[in-house]
Amino acid sequence: MKTAYLLLPLILILSSCLKEDEPKKPFVSFAPAALNDGWNISTPVYEGIDSQELLKIYQDFHTDKQTWQVRSLLVFKNGKLIAESYTKDDSDQTTPRAMWSCTKQVIGILTGIALEKRLIHSVNDSIGLYLPETQNFPDKKNITIEDLLTMRSGIDYENGGLSGQSTDILRQLPDDITRFILERPLKTKPGETAFYKDCDPQLVSCIIQKASGVKTSDWAREVLFDPLGIKNIEWLEYKDGTTLGGFGILSTPREMAKFGQLVLDSGSWKGNEIVNKEWIQEMTTTRVVDFYSSQFCYLWWKDERRNIIYMHGQGGQFVSIMPEKNLIVMMTAEVNTQDDFQFTKENAFKWVDRIIAISN
Repeated sequence: MKTAYLLLPLILILSSCLKEDEPKKPFVSFAPAALNDGWNISTPVYEGIDSQELLKIYQDFHTDKQTWQVRSLLVFKNGKLIAESYTKDDSDQTTPRAMWSCTKQVIGILTGIALEKRLIHSVNDSIGLYLPETQNFPDKKNITIEDLLTMRSGIDYENGGLSGQSTDILRQLPDDITRFILERPLKTKPGETAFYKDCDPQLVSCIIQKASGVKTSDWAREVLFDPLGIKNIEWLEYKDGTTLGGFGILSTPREMAKFGQLVLDSGSWKGNEIVNKEWIQEMTTTRVVDFYSSQFCYLWWKDERRNIIYMHGQGGQFVSIMPEKNLIVMMTAEVNTQDDFQFTKENAFKWVDRIIAISN
């Protein structure tokens, strides 16, 4: 009998170790925290959203095992944060995490500011006007900035590698990123065919960095991040000092949503213009009609059926903007998931649709 009593605690410990961890923590509340980060806090009821239905959405969001990847859900209405919850770790509220290709949409905004400040004269300019390296690659010098913004450079580049080789910039980290991209052959004639690749927005970052004379990330802090009150952000660079353009931003959901609010408010933040409204209109106008079951603008995505403009990062990072509702839904998910394990646009928009349905 004494032996049995000694074995019982051991059995309990082993069984608890073998028990699979729950993919999400229990839901507690969607009441936002006051962090003094520039967001005004409000309530669903005050901003015209059914509070009881929103509560059910959040409860489902935490218990739905099909979407085990998700990390956060935040709702902004009328320029105010009205709800937030974190399914894995509350530290996601203030800890920067990879936003992956949402970086492309930030590059899109910066392009508009560069145009306004005359660092770039026109999206119709050839990249040869800004990148002297193209002299060695005459087949690239007539690629336009608009080609880069619409993924139509024609450069034979795939994010996962070329011809079965791991030659993508994420893995190889070349000594000269601009030359590395320009060395790639053309797959199609520039301006003709759109295909998704990191090298096009990377060349936009190279152009901004050359034209401004400082790192794109430093210039962005001056003209975009500081005016938006964004402090919780990091932006990685290659070993040649060039700021990443296709990915590379690490930030928090609350900070990333400010880019969405900037677009929703036609280029202004709290009444102060940061980028002119004409560029916001240009940037969010459809350029590629059918692109991975969505519409593609100048590095921004659009779902025209739902009238949603959105940012999208690898793994399931989404900033969804609904102009008709004056509404933003921010969602993040595990950043290193691949293929079928990702939190997809279809997954995300199921939750967005539910929030739209209860919003005046």
